Amino acid sequence: MPKKVKRCEWCGEDPLYVAYHDEEWGVPVHDDVKLFEMLILEGAQAGLSWITILKKRETYREAFDGFDIERIAGYTSRKRESLLKNPGIVRNRLKVEAAVKNAEVALRIQDEHGSLDAFFWSYVGGKPVQNRFGTMADLPAMTDVSDVLGKDLKRLGCNFVGSTICYAFMQAVGMVNDHISGCFRRSEVRIGQSRGRFPG
Repeated sequence: MPKKVKRCEWCGEDPLYVAYHDEEWGVPVHDDVKLFEMLILEGAQAGLSWITILKKRETYREAFDGFDIERIAGYTSRKRESLLKNPGIVRNRLKVEAAVKNAEVALRIQDEHGSLDAFFWSYVGGKPVQNRFGTMADLPAMTDVSDVLGKDLKRLGCNFVGSTICYAFMQAVGMVNDHISGCFRRSEVRIGQSRGRFPG
């Protein structure tokens, strides 16, 4: 009988969730569009489960023009109203408005720092933090770094970027490797990071 693969418990057995855990979560992201997408989706998750957002992700990509930052920053009131009528996304006015506002801020960050990649990864010294947590209960909901990142983003004008949302973002884009000890992906992600297998 084949040995059961050990994973972080949060992904459960839903195929979509398992695939996200096995292929994406914790893998370093250095592409500005992908970083922006995750920032918006993590904000959309507030008060909801991540699996809810994962199931809506493809519709989000279609509705938000592939998360083209410049296009989103230029959304008119008519476009925003149309988004609020789209059943495939979270129809929350504050979250839709935040996506547009955060796109405007993202453009300023790119102008000032060269890229979102340079901006976000500067908070961890340019390389992933390798944590070693034994159980899911050990994982923090936020850290001093996510506190600072959240405060900086709010100061710049972003919304839905509290410390908890920022830490979930950091976990998702591989700024921290929070796969628990024993999870088969923990070492795979760490080795891939050290060997530069994750360009974007």
